[in-house]
Amino acid sequence: MKIGIYGGTFDPPHLGHMEAARVAMETLSLDRLLIIPDREPPHKDLTVEAASPQQRLAMAALMADGLGPRAEASDLEICREGKSFTADTVEELHQAFPEDELWLLMGTDMFLTVQNWYQPERIFQYAGVAAFARHEEDTEELFAQQSKFLEETYHARTTVVPLPQVKEIASRDLRRMLASEWTGGNVDPAQYLWTPVYGYILREGLFGTKADLKQLSDKHLRAISYAMVKAKRLPHIQGTEETAAALAAFWGVSPEKARRAAILHDCTKYWTLEQHLETCAKYGVELDELECVSVKLLHSKSAAALARHVFAEPEEECRAISAHTTGKPGMTTFDKILYLADYMEPTRDFDGVEELRRLVWEDLDRAMILGLEMSIEDLKEKGATVHPNTWGTLEELRRKTR
Repeated sequence: MKIGIYGGTFDPPHLGHMEAARVAMETLSLDRLLIIPDREPPHKDLTVEAASPQQRLAMAALMADGLGPRAEASDLEICREGKSFTADTVEELHQAFPEDELWLLMGTDMFLTVQNWYQPERIFQYAGVAAFARHEEDTEELFAQQSKFLEETYHARTTVVPLPQVKEIASRDLRRMLASEWTGGNVDPAQYLWTPVYGYILREGLFGTKADLKQLSDKHLRAISYAMVKAKRLPHIQGTEETAAALAAFWGVSPEKARRAAILHDCTKYWTLEQHLETCAKYGVELDELECVSVKLLHSKSAAALARHVFAEPEEECRAISAHTTGKPGMTTFDKILYLADYMEPTRDFDGVEELRRLVWEDLDRAMILGLEMSIEDLKEKGATVHPNTWGTLEELRRKTR
């Protein structure tokens, strides 16, 4: 197995880091990529406004999630006391994966000066070095000279990973840009960041950001919500948002509110049972016996609690989020729109979804009946219990449409 090692401060990780990692995985045919934030970089001092090691690890984990299943963030250096020397890291990884081929990823400046690092001979003993490079003749010549020197001096294995044109930015400049966004800066830092990383920065108030969680723009609410879920969930949330907004405009309710409800509807989808229960208890959310033991049911309740108490969203949105999984008797047009948008957005693929997508523009109640019937049938096939609210909603709508 080929394992890539991508270390750095990642304060914060940006799209340049992400693209370099993606290209390295493909160019080197890596089976696994470890993104390793350092605890204490040996070559520089962390600034006063730096994120904590655990915050940098969390941002690296979000970036890794966006790169797919082959990438993961590692706390190897953060858990190790003192300065984070690469030589110690590669040796430790060699001991953990003695049969695997290790490749250390690094930028141009680092590659051209790696011989000055702490115990470079240990680095080359355990890992090859893959250097990111542009397609410039002078750089190619420098790389060739350095590769030859390292091979002759340390018997090093080296290779070059050509990078396409990416948005270049120094992390220190990005931190300044993030702070200036709240003081009238005219450059948008979001263009340099993976959206979940940007959302994490806003939620944690890092680097001088001053987002008021109770008065967020759609852009900032979207980013913070995305930071709370897995990357594989994002297409569903995006599809639900666009579908809900379109349905709302068609059926005469607020598309803006529908957007925001959709953005938040799954924000606690990946919480543990304990997290759901703690949040519901904190905000006084009443739960029945079935909800108390089901993460699938609880995520709508805890998401609604955050929408109401943390993000100060209107009650109409909060009620719709709370009902989007099971439905509930007495659903409003707005409630039905979120329920149906969640159920039949463009990434959904199951028998009957096309009929549901047709019917939703003709008769919301009949679309709800179809959706509830399919949901009940699916739960029965899985041997799962159907929540009483689902049965109650279905019976109410059947009586209404007779």
